[in-house]
Amino acid sequence: MSTGGNDAAQRTNFLAVEDLSVTYRTGSGDVPAVRGVDLAVAPGTKLGVAGESGCGKSTIALALLRLLPSTARMSGRILLDGEDVLTMKWGRLRAVRWAGASIVFQGAMHSLNAVRRIGDQIAEPILLHEQRTPAEVRTRVSALLEQVGLPQQRAAAYPHELSGGQRQRVMIAMALACNPRLIIADEPTTALDVMIQAQILRLISGLVSDHGISMLMISHDLSVLADTCDRLAVMYAGRVVEEGAAHEVFSTPRHPYSEALSAAFPRIGDPASRRRPRGLPGDPPDPAALPAGCSFRPRCPAAQDRCAETDPALWRAGAERRAACVHVLSDEQAVELGVPPAPAAPSAAPPDRPANGADPAQPEEIR
Repeated sequence: MSTGGNDAAQRTNFLAVEDLSVTYRTGSGDVPAVRGVDLAVAPGTKLGVAGESGCGKSTIALALLRLLPSTARMSGRILLDGEDVLTMKWGRLRAVRWAGASIVFQGAMHSLNAVRRIGDQIAEPILLHEQRTPAEVRTRVSALLEQVGLPQQRAAAYPHELSGGQRQRVMIAMALACNPRLIIADEPTTALDVMIQAQILRLISGLVSDHGISMLMISHDLSVLADTCDRLAVMYAGRVVEEGAAHEVFSTPRHPYSEALSAAFPRIGDPASRRRPRGLPGDPPDPAALPAGCSFRPRCPAAQDRCAETDPALWRAGAERRAACVHVLSDEQAVELGVPPAPAAPSAAPPDRPANGADPAQPEEIR
């Protein structure tokens, strides 16, 4: 999934994030929120980004369209259709927002203007980016509302007159207003109940498929991403720790953190997983004081002494799979990469010989 600077890959991926790092300047020093992340989204495909709060997911979403505050310092490259967002002039960047790529924020009530009718808010990006008459804009707004399952009459409503699910549909309509080629969905269903969440996810997936749009969806819910996306990247402490086909990462994770996220969801028809839910003790590390070696080591049930000495990269972990964990390496690969070898398994103790000198491994009749 990583482009690795390959020109051919850049041409086939509408979005290519290369070695992206984001650091926030604070009164107590610099805080690294994203550390050397590579991501790619091909046209018409859906990439999910999962992880706990504070792992850097939303920072990446905002960085893609340069929406971060002035205290953020970014390095690396963010290529949208071959153009680097980080070096765009403001005029070009304004043209790319909404028309090239748009974003659906979590919490629609905080993103919509409470004193403007929703029809006017959907119309605003169309008026800014396209040359259309007022009548054409009204027709386009009506069509967008119908696309997301809302009656045309709701164009005259204010945000507070809509339910949570309806407001989220309005945000999706706004994201589609200028026919973008990429939609960034940042926790689009967090505040919704289970039934409405399922409806919104079906709606987003259907619209993406019907229009051939690329999508980057961010969520802490691994099961939602596994059902919605083609590929999945799991983040921890500002880095991607596993990536691969979404259903494979969810069902057969190769990194202990991905395994913990997957195990947090009870399996339907499995009473044992319901009676003994598995959690992950502890909290993510402070970005300003990361532990030595593997950042997941303090919480990892499979941690070894060598994990404190090795800062793992994304290593091959199967067909089109990568994981940042020493456990995916064979002994030969570890030697080649300069990683300390795995500790030797303890040898089984030989059985005690009885006092009469008989060998307990021999049958009684042979003794």
